Amino acid sequence: MQSITKQLNQKLIAAVEKSYGFLADLPEKLILPASNPQFGDYQCNIAMSLTKKIGDNPRNIAQKIINNLEISDLCLSPAIAGPGFINFTLKKEYLESLLEELLKIPFNETVTKAEMSKKIIVDFSSPNIAKEMHVGHLRSTIIGDSLARILEFRGHDVLRLNHVGDWGTQFGMLIAYLRESYPDALIKPDALDLEDLVNFYKRAKEKFDQDEHFKEISRLEVVKLQSGDIESLKAWELLCQQSRREFEKIYDVLDVNLIERGESFYNPYLLHIIDLLRARELLEQNEGAQCVFLEGFNNKEGNRLPLIVQKTDGGYNYATTDLAALYYRVQKDFVDKIIYVTDAGQSDHFQQVFQVARRAGILPDSVEAIHVPFGLVQGEDGKKLKTRSGETIKLKDLLSEAVKRANDDLQNRLVEERRTENQDFISQVSQKVGISAVKYADLSQNRISNYIFSYDKMLALSGNTAPYMLYAYARIQGIAREAKERQVFSKILLEKESEVILAKALFDLSEILEEVEKELLPNRLCEYLYDLSKKFNKFYENCPVLKSNEPLRSSRLALCSLTAQTLELGLSLLGIKTLERM
Repeated sequence: MQSITKQLNQKLIAAVEKSYGFLADLPEKLILPASNPQFGDYQCNIAMSLTKKIGDNPRNIAQKIINNLEISDLCLSPAIAGPGFINFTLKKEYLESLLEELLKIPFNETVTKAEMSKKIIVDFSSPNIAKEMHVGHLRSTIIGDSLARILEFRGHDVLRLNHVGDWGTQFGMLIAYLRESYPDALIKPDALDLEDLVNFYKRAKEKFDQDEHFKEISRLEVVKLQSGDIESLKAWELLCQQSRREFEKIYDVLDVNLIERGESFYNPYLLHIIDLLRARELLEQNEGAQCVFLEGFNNKEGNRLPLIVQKTDGGYNYATTDLAALYYRVQKDFVDKIIYVTDAGQSDHFQQVFQVARRAGILPDSVEAIHVPFGLVQGEDGKKLKTRSGETIKLKDLLSEAVKRANDDLQNRLVEERRTENQDFISQVSQKVGISAVKYADLSQNRISNYIFSYDKMLALSGNTAPYMLYAYARIQGIAREAKERQVFSKILLEKESEVILAKALFDLSEILEEVEKELLPNRLCEYLYDLSKKFNKFYENCPVLKSNEPLRSSRLALCSLTAQTLELGLSLLGIKTLERM
């Protein structure tokens, strides 16, 4: 169902065009929520912006627009305020009729979808093989999953890709070290657990940096791997499988689904990329390496910076792989849009890769490529989040701690409320609340900013947190259980102001999801759900539900039901599952 603001916007555009003819530079969005409820529900300042163009007093312009507005079925007569604001107040009867329409159709169909479905790749998470996922992977995984969910719900065909680091020098280095120190790991599945494998990787890196002979052996292992040596490929596959299983455990906890296409997947296309760049006369040799010199990226001396695509030893790097990935995604996946969810530190890299891909014809104008950057996760001291010993926090440890703290909070609350619950209930609630709290704390921030990670804040039952919204949903489910009889909703009556305020908020989800798709900012959805929860709690305080007489009782139960469905859908698009009881 189209949002109220969109309906008003369309009618206002029609009135402006009827009053003054077609205006090519008319803003896309003319209607905004009123800054003060005493002025009504919505306002528009188009009259003031048209003053110069039309050469008339803005109040006169506003009046002429009002004269051509056909909104008597939606609003009371619009009012002009101040220098030329047009204020709109919705008719209560109109809101009631809209809500009654909502109740007649499946809830998912009440939220409008994209006008045209697109094939979209969301590239996110991307851990490295032979390394454990750490807190740095948290934002990419959670933000990417939420964006994929929203785009899927909007009707797009979304391919969720995990571009894992599973190729290159680090594997030659690790295989070379394991041949010396623990050869069983190269021929037997699960000869090591991932933590031991990570420790071997660290030792291999130290030796690689200090021992020239070992460095040469490692490079030879890379050559064997790249040339398809059967023994090397088997060892590589065993290492990948072991890491993959550990990653899957975390993805299962987070309820995240991905298709893995690591760097190795694009290895067969790397030489083709070099040929393409050469054919376009973009390749230049610089200090023995093959490069493309960039436009708009200069060093301190003002000279153009090179993007290296083939190293002096003939090897390739991340840029070459990313160009090959773009080539494959355009030529084989036939995408319309590619979204890369990585930290802000990679912004220059993606700008450079996209530029070269455009110039080489790898990335046509018909395909949109977007880097979605995000800031750091910081500790409460404002510094990068780390353990007390200075180590990067493992993601599995962070999630386990959130669940443990949620369990402790629940146990304390049960004692305070003198409630007895079985262990299955306690475990299920603790798991969902803990994981939801971590997800929501991340998604509720503007992704571009750094944010402070605090278990106490994210697990609080008040404020803009997952537990606050989960509790609002559980409260509604409790009302439904107490109502007992099966409800058949038909007539809506909005008697109190808090009912009207809640009713209006229920129609905003479509527009919010459209904005998230456009701006790729999940925190917009979080803000909406938090605002809706607050409005519901205000309604709950001011409007008795079960103690009201019919037909008001059924009407308020219907408002509760629509709010619950909106919260459930909105939270699911953030990757958060609701709870019937807390």
